[in-house]
Amino acid sequence: MPWETIDAPAGVTPPAPLKVRAQSIPARHFFPEHSHQWHQMVYAISGALTVISEAGSLVISPEHAVWLPTGLRHRVGSLLGAEFRSLWIADDTGGALSAGGPRVFAVSPLLNALIVEATDIEGQADDDGYAGRITHLILDQLRRARPLPAALPWPRDGALAVLCEALYTDPANERGPEEWGQALGMSARTLARHFAAETGMSLRSWRRRMRLFRAIELLGGGMGVTRTAMELGYGSTSAFVYAFRLEMGSSPQVYMRCRHDELAGRASP
Repeated sequence: MPWETIDAPAGVTPPAPLKVRAQSIPARHFFPEHSHQWHQMVYAISGALTVISEAGSLVISPEHAVWLPTGLRHRVGSLLGAEFRSLWIADDTGGALSAGGPRVFAVSPLLNALIVEATDIEGQADDDGYAGRITHLILDQLRRARPLPAALPWPRDGALAVLCEALYTDPANERGPEEWGQALGMSARTLARHFAAETGMSLRSWRRRMRLFRAIELLGGGMGVTRTAMELGYGSTSAFVYAFRLEMGSSPQVYMRCRHDELAGRASP
């Protein structure tokens, strides 16, 4: 199934110093390649985003955001659909994230709550300065953000992108390198070499990280632990819980409960 483009917003004006945009991205839709004369923070409050730029390609879960510096050509989309939040930030207010190329960083519960609030009040009159205070708090959080290595690398185009899309859509797919190589017209060794060159990971390691991303996405959408384990292709719930604990340091139940409590606590007046 081909990807479809999303029209860019009309009448775009520079942020002064920050603008927030909210948009639902349907499955297999993307914004065509473009650049801005300002920084952009790419984030989804639900679902996962695919971000492709001159510097590389990756997928992020709602735990993370991507900082795209001024002038960087990029495109953003979602394989399975997402609730997209985009922050446009004036070129001179980026803080530590502005140095260098794109960055992945963790979205704290506070920053998440501030983005939700900024979205709700976008376009309203700021008679008492409340919107301005929210803006300053967001900028403070962004200045404190530190880059993380946590992201799911993604091939830019071609056969390997087809492979990753198929596995991400159906994480229970058990086909190995030999079968995938045959389907894509290359040997298992060639597939392994090209995959590592494009993503910096082996296919096995990539699959493990992909399942973690999908687990957070599915659990965050309200799916139970047992059904999530089955959707991801684990042989049992206990095997999934073990793998999740190994990567995240806690069970899926504890992780999601803590995340929910943090978000609820930050959002409470």
